[in-house]
Amino acid sequence: MSVLRAMLVTLLVAAAAGCSSGTGWDHRQREHIVRTGETLYSIAWRYDKSPGELASWNNLGDGSLIYPGQVLRLTRPSGQTSTTRRERAPLPKLPASPPPGWAWPVAGAVDVEFGGKPGPGTGILIRGRAGEPVRAAASGRVVYAGSGLIGYGQLIILKHNDTYLSAYGYNKSLLVRENQSVGQGQRIATIGEGPERKTWLHFEIRRNGQPVDPIRYLPPR
Repeated sequence: MSVLRAMLVTLLVAAAAGCSSGTGWDHRQREHIVRTGETLYSIAWRYDKSPGELASWNNLGDGSLIYPGQVLRLTRPSGQTSTTRRERAPLPKLPASPPPGWAWPVAGAVDVEFGGKPGPGTGILIRGRAGEPVRAAASGRVVYAGSGLIGYGQLIILKHNDTYLSAYGYNKSLLVRENQSVGQGQRIATIGEGPERKTWLHFEIRRNGQPVDPIRYLPPR
């Protein structure tokens, strides 16, 4: 009976650890089943992938035609023997567009640096006041606006070019909608509560799907 109890405790600890880690998504997964309300950008965000990669790996064209229940591969195809000419064609290289001219989304101090906790560790946490405006760090297009990504609260993702995206999480309210174009400095949200019930903005920059330290890109203060 003691062995059985020990095994049960081990399983419970493992489950708790899985629930508390980052965004709760296993980046080793090879497939993802599309859920209602998801977009290619939100799926790519969860798994630290480039939207262009997912579109290419799944022959999605521009990636706009995904639907609930669709199974998307999350890894580069390999070893295909009975595929169409289109599937056998070499995959395109990742884009290398230059970064835009970035601006700070809010004026507060950085309380948690890139890779730090609390939070998912994929960006920085900037101190703010509840209801304070959050502004676009660069001009772009809204490719996600919602609360469907675990660990980010109400989130906005902006596409600036084929290489760079930025994200703004833990918002109290969202002031823009998907596919809307925004200018640098435009109000896009208001600050809400982050981890530990503190008024933080989660700010993130991704290059070809991979999180990078925003401090390397933002202008010095």
